[in-house]
Amino acid sequence: MPIATPLPVGAAIAPNSLRAAMEARRGRGERYSLSEALGVIVPLAVAAAQRHEGGGLVFLHPSSVLLEDGQPSISEDANRGIPNLPRDRACLAPEEKQGKPGNARASVYAIGAILYELVTGETVGPGMRRPTEIVPNLPAQLEAVLSKALVSDPAHRPDDLLALAQAMHHLAPSSSIAPPAADESHLDGDEDFEVDVRLSMMPPAEALPRISGPIGVPRDASSPRANDPTTRLAELKTRLESDPRPRYVVIAGGMDHGPFSAVELLQQVGTGQFVGDDGLRDAFSNEERPIKDWDEFAPFAEQAKLNKEIKQEKVELDRVVAEEKKGTAQKAVIGGAVLAAVTAVALLVFLKSRGTRDDTVTVQGDRAVSVDIDGGVKASKTAAVGVGGPGGRLPTQGAFPMLPGGMSCEGAQAKYVEEMKLGEKGAPDLTQGQFGAVLNNGSYLNSCGVPESTKVHVCAAVQNGRAVGVTVTMDPPNPGASSCVAGRVRGLSFPSHPKLDIARTTF
Repeated sequence: MPIATPLPVGAAIAPNSLRAAMEARRGRGERYSLSEALGVIVPLAVAAAQRHEGGGLVFLHPSSVLLEDGQPSISEDANRGIPNLPRDRACLAPEEKQGKPGNARASVYAIGAILYELVTGETVGPGMRRPTEIVPNLPAQLEAVLSKALVSDPAHRPDDLLALAQAMHHLAPSSSIAPPAADESHLDGDEDFEVDVRLSMMPPAEALPRISGPIGVPRDASSPRANDPTTRLAELKTRLESDPRPRYVVIAGGMDHGPFSAVELLQQVGTGQFVGDDGLRDAFSNEERPIKDWDEFAPFAEQAKLNKEIKQEKVELDRVVAEEKKGTAQKAVIGGAVLAAVTAVALLVFLKSRGTRDDTVTVQGDRAVSVDIDGGVKASKTAAVGVGGPGGRLPTQGAFPMLPGGMSCEGAQAKYVEEMKLGEKGAPDLTQGQFGAVLNNGSYLNSCGVPESTKVHVCAAVQNGRAVGVTVTMDPPNPGASSCVAGRVRGLSFPSHPKLDIARTTF
C-alpha cells in the first residue's frame, strides 16, 4: 500500500496504528468521513481521559494510537519521546515540542489535531484552512469545537477530555459510542480560566477569498497551468495571508524581529530583509527553525534569492555590454579610416589601369543564412542576400552580429543575420530544456497579476543570456499585463551564447 507521509531516514510507520490506517487511505486518495472519524475520535478521547485520571502523561498522536477491530487504544510506549514522522509531530500540543509528554490539556489539543487530519487529510500548522473550506458539507459546529481544542496557549485551552468527547459525539450521535456524561460548558472555561479562541491554530472565519485543493495539489488537473509552480505558490500565499494575526518572530542579527502577520513576513522576505538562513518562530505552535526549513515559507525565500541574483546578473551584463559597445565604436573608427585608405589606393590603381586594360569581373552573390531556433524544438533556415538586417550592419562578437535589445521577438529575428560559410549547417546551439528551465517557470505571470483564465504566449529572442527581443500576446487581450510580463522576461537570465535563439512558450 502506498504511503504518502514523508519518512525521515530510519523512521517507519507503526503497524496496526491509526497512522498506518490514515496513510493507507491517503495512498488511495481517500480521507475519513465525519462519521468514520468520530467513530475513532470519541472513544479515543475517553481513553485519553482515563489515562490522565491517575496523573499519566503521554505524547498523543496517530502513531501512538493502536486499532483493534476499529477501536482505538493508547500504546503503552506513548510517553517515550517525540515522534519522528512530521505529520505525527503536527498533532502534538506546542508545550510538548520541548520534549516532555503532556497532560489532559495537551491531549485535548492532540484530539483536535487528529480529528482535523482525519476529515481534511491535511495537518495543523501555518497555512492550514478551516475544515469547511476543504470539505464544504462539514457542520459549522465542528469548526467551533476544533477552534477551542486547538488553542495554542495551554493556559487558555480546555482540559476536560470528556466534555470534548461529548461535544464531538453530538455532531453525529449515531457514529460513535456514547461517552460518559460531562459538562460541555467546560470547553469555554471555568472560574479559573477562560478559553480564548483568538489564540487557536484554526485561522479566523474572516479569511481571504477561499480556494480549493490542498497545499501543493493543483486546483484543476485538466488546466494547462494546473502543475505550474507559480500557481501553487500563489495558492499557498493566499492561505498564509488568510490569517491576519501577528504570530511570526524572525531571529536575525542576534535580535528578535516582530511578531509579524503572514502578509508582513512575506513582504519582508520578498524584499530581502530576511533570508532563508534567518530563524523563524511561530509564537502559536512554539516551533522555531530557519526560514529555509519551513515548508510554508522556504519557497518565498528561495524566489527572493533568485530575483536578487537575476538583478545582479543584469547589472553585470549591462556593464559588459556597455564596455563592448565602447570598444566596438573605437574599432569602427579605426576600421573606417583603414577602409578609406584601402579604397583610395584601389581607386587610384583602377583609374591608372582602365585605359590600357579591359578586365572582365564576375561577381557572385554571397549567401548568408539566418537560423531560428525555437528553444531547441525546431531549426529553420531562411536564405538572405548580403550581411546585416534592416537598419544597417550590426556590431559583432566574433562572427556573430550583436543586437542592442528592446525590440519585439519578431523584430529581433528579422534584424539578426548570421554570417556563415557557404554550405555550413546552422545547427541549434542550445536545447529546449536549457531555455525551458527559465522561460517555462512562469513566476513572472504571478507578479503581473495575469488572470487564471488568460492564455499567454511568450516569444523571446535571446542572445548572450538576455532577451533582446520579446513579444507577449494574451487571449483575451490585456495590454497592461502583456507589457508587464514582457518587462519581466527581459529581466530573466538565460543560458549564454553569442548566437541568437528564439524561444517560445505558452501558459
